[in-house]
Amino acid sequence: MSLSVQFELSKEYLEKLKLAIEQDDGAFVRETMEGVNPADISAVLEAFNAEESKYVLDQLDTWVGAQIISDLDNDTRKEFLKVFGPEEIAKYIAIIDSDDGADILNELPVKDREKIIAGLDHEEKVSYLLDLLRYEEDTAGGLMAKELIKANINWTVIQCIDEIRRQAGNVEKIYSMYVVDDRDKLLGRVSLKKIILSDDATRIADIYSDDIISVQTFMEDTEVASLMQKYDLVAVPVVNLQGKLVGRITIDDIVDVITESAEQERQIMSGISEDVEEDDNLWVLTRARLPWLIFGLFGGLLGAKVIGFFEADIRRITEIALFIPLIMATGGNVGIQSSSIIVQSLASRSVFEETTLRRLFKVLIVALVNGLVLGIVVLGISYWILEWENLKFAVVVSIALFCVVLLASFMGTATPLLLNRFNINPALASGPFITTANDILGLGVYLVVVRLFYTI
Repeated sequence: MSLSVQFELSKEYLEKLKLAIEQDDGAFVRETMEGVNPADISAVLEAFNAEESKYVLDQLDTWVGAQIISDLDNDTRKEFLKVFGPEEIAKYIAIIDSDDGADILNELPVKDREKIIAGLDHEEKVSYLLDLLRYEEDTAGGLMAKELIKANINWTVIQCIDEIRRQAGNVEKIYSMYVVDDRDKLLGRVSLKKIILSDDATRIADIYSDDIISVQTFMEDTEVASLMQKYDLVAVPVVNLQGKLVGRITIDDIVDVITESAEQERQIMSGISEDVEEDDNLWVLTRARLPWLIFGLFGGLLGAKVIGFFEADIRRITEIALFIPLIMATGGNVGIQSSSIIVQSLASRSVFEETTLRRLFKVLIVALVNGLVLGIVVLGISYWILEWENLKFAVVVSIALFCVVLLASFMGTATPLLLNRFNINPALASGPFITTANDILGLGVYLVVVRLFYTI
């Protein structure tokens, strides 16, 4: 059957599968998973422990098992592989692409890693893996796969076709052929369409294109992702410092990078200090959340101290206390909006298309308009709530809110730019940091404005 069979995961099926595993009913496993996409089987195995998952894989084709292992979440796979022997893991790594194999090896102890490599009888695959293990995981070298199809510039079309046939079993996705010289230096690429439409005797030098985008092995994965997104690439060749072709990165690897990066930024913006999953133990979850909660706690205490400085004013004008939540909430929201836009711009690098002065000027204009509108709305509502005799205080609240909006917009814009300047993740500015800072500053501005107007 085709591996495109639709599969619906249900609680009933999981219960039946668990029972089949307990009763050593391998036939049920094979029958119900025949033709099912490996990615769907990976989702099923997330609900089982390592021993149960191994039993399922033992019933399936080796190629399917290899794809399942590749699809598993890193933390899940690390626990999963503990019940496999080096020989069993080597069986799967021999099938999958070199980049996925290197990722798996990096998750294992050094001793097991060496045993697995020693158990591979494919010299070329061993060479690929050893080469990839030299690179950091978050670089182009750590992302790339060694499997690719390249053509010498002096070849003919028929030689290229022979090479494609020879490598077809090793390269799962063929987008084009990379053209190199006698020293393997990348010169360009030639599309499969041109190869098919050209005569057998046509030289590659006459039909290849030298308009090619490549990345170097040391480039960060996020930079590679930005480049592929900008130029709408499905694959990009990787070269070393000498310009020699050493591998390629495909879009599926970049999707993983983008997803992981977005998840990390979301957690940072939520005030979670490290990468965690829902099924992590209590200590890990607590440790990840506690630092920023403590920061927020001290921020709240500092806000209380600010209020203490103006205790006499609040006793004299009790209406001041009514609008403290409004001022703090508005300042926090404005700061989050401004910082989120800047963080998004920094991620897409569009922020560098404008000067900092021009960007701050634009933010100032937007803040002026927003502050004016919000001030007028608050003036009308507060005047209505506090009745006619408190018109002066309604005006003071509106002016204070206008000032808070301006300050929060500036803070929300400047903070991520400053953090980025010092190579600190600017997403930090969209979380508890900017919210707490704007709460304190907004509260201080509000109370200072009230005191100034009532002492004039």
